[in-house]
Amino acid sequence: MFRTVRQWFDPREVRSEGTRPDYRYSLANERTFLAWIRTGLALIGGGLAVAGFLPQLRVTHLREGIAVVLLVLGGAIGLHAVDHWARSERAMRLDQPLPPSRFPAVLAIALALGALLLVLILAVGGMRE
Repeated sequence: MFRTVRQWFDPREVRSEGTRPDYRYSLANERTFLAWIRTGLALIGGGLAVAGFLPQLRVTHLREGIAVVLLVLGGAIGLHAVDHWARSERAMRLDQPLPPSRFPAVLAIALALGALLLVLILAVGGMRE
């Protein structure tokens, strides 16, 4: 665990193992990292927008709950991004298969369920008048 977290902050450790892969693969790995970061930032921004601009809902504290879920999900994506970057870089250097991840599927299902929940809330008149 400590070694994994240390790799997040010291990429030299990741790059000290194995052989250097084609730079295009490393750059693609960094672009994927940045895409995850953008997704996390978008969810954090959405959470802040919900907390600040969404009117009170009929269900007590639902607005705050939605905001917290979005903020936590955004933070989790940031952690996933750096972990996936380090594990992928290490796998490429050691000529191993890229690490599998269920995170994209879990994220997609969570977002779909969250959107469905919001549609249901709006359909039954969830906002106070």
